[in-house]
Amino acid sequence: MTVEEQVATLRRGTAAITTVEDLGKKLALGRPLRVKLGLDPSAPDIHLGHTVVLRKLRQFQDLGHEVVALIGDFTGRIGDPSGKSETRRQLTTQEVEANAATYRQQIFKILDPERTKIDFNSRWLAPLNFAAVCELASKVTLARMLERDDFATRFRENRPVHLHEFFYALMQGYDSVALRADVELGGTDQTFNLMMAREIQRDYGQEPEVAVITPLLEGTDGVQKMSKSLGNYIGIDEPAPTMFGKVMSIPDSMIGRYFEVCTTVPLLRVAELLAGNPRDAKAFLAQSIVADYHGDAAAQAAADEFARVFSRRELPTEIPEVLLPTGEASAVELIMACAMAASRGQARRLVLQGGVSLGGERLTDPVAVVSVPDGSVLQVGPRRFARLRVVRS
Repeated sequence: MTVEEQVATLRRGTAAITTVEDLGKKLALGRPLRVKLGLDPSAPDIHLGHTVVLRKLRQFQDLGHEVVALIGDFTGRIGDPSGKSETRRQLTTQEVEANAATYRQQIFKILDPERTKIDFNSRWLAPLNFAAVCELASKVTLARMLERDDFATRFRENRPVHLHEFFYALMQGYDSVALRADVELGGTDQTFNLMMAREIQRDYGQEPEVAVITPLLEGTDGVQKMSKSLGNYIGIDEPAPTMFGKVMSIPDSMIGRYFEVCTTVPLLRVAELLAGNPRDAKAFLAQSIVADYHGDAAAQAAADEFARVFSRRELPTEIPEVLLPTGEASAVELIMACAMAASRGQARRLVLQGGVSLGGERLTDPVAVVSVPDGSVLQVGPRRFARLRVVRS
C-alpha cells in the first residue's frame, strides 16, 4: 500500500491519532515501524471491547510493521489508575503471572503469533535503581499529574491519591523509551498515559511516538462501556451460539459502530446493510464476528440455530439436562435448581416479568407448586433452556 492508503486503513475505527501527519511521516520512512500495545494483566478474560485495539494492532501487523504486545507484569503490580475513583489493589506476582499467561493464550485469536513479539516490562523496569527512578520522576511536575481527571477529582474531594499511582504513567512512558516505540495504541481511557509517553520519549532524546487512540466499545446494553462486571460483555471465548445471541441483542443504533470496530467488513458494504432491514444487518454482523473467533462453519451453525429458536420459535437442538428429585416444584425452585438466577429474589422477579415457561406454558406465580412432567423444558428469558428429568428414589 501507499502511505496514503495505509493511513486511510489505519484511521478506520479510531477516536484520534496524534497526529495523522506524524503517522504519515513515520510510514514514509520506508521501514517497518515498531508498534507497541501495553497489556496490564489485571483482567484476563478478553471480550469484544478489548479486541478493538487488538484488531488495530493486527492491521499494523498485516501492513508489515513490527508489533510488540507488551505484558505489563511490572506495572500490573500497581494497576492502571485510569478511570478509577479510588486506589486499585496491588496484584501479587503470582496473580500477574497467571493473568499474563491467559492474555498470551487469548490475544493470538486476533494477532498472528508468528509475527508478534511478546515482551514484559519487568525486563527493564525491575533493574532500575533509585537514582534512575528519581531521574524519571524529575521529567514531570505534580501540576501535570493533577491534570489527569481521576487524580484531580480525588484530590478535590479529599480522597486518597497514593504516590505510587503517579508512577504508572511514568513507567508506561519509560516502556516506550526502552522499546524505542514509533507508535503506541490505546483506548480513550489511556489518552493521558499515551500523551505522557510522548513527553518522556522527547525528554530522553527520542522522536515521540504516534498515539493511535481507539474508542471504548459500549456493551450489549448500548450505554455502558463493555464490562464483565456489568454483565454487558461478549467474550471471545464464549461458545459460538452464545456470542451470536449476544450480538443479536445489541440495540439497532449500535450496529454500525460494531461493524466499524469489530469487523473488517468494507464500509461501503456496511452502508448497504444499514440501509436495509436492521435485523438482517445485525445477523450479518453476528455471523461475521462469530466467524472471526470460531470459524465460518460454527458461525453458520449459530446463525441457523438462532433462526430456528428465535424466528421459528423452536427448541434448541442441544438442551442441558437437570435432574430433579420430585415431579412437583414452584417456579422459583425450578429456576434455582437449574442455576438460572443468582438468588431466589431474582428468580421471583423473572417469573413476575413473564419470562419463565414450562413446557411452553408461561408460569405466572413464583411460589405456586406445579407438576413437572419428565422431559419437559424450562425456559428462562429468550436464551436459557433446561430439560428437566425427574429421578424418583
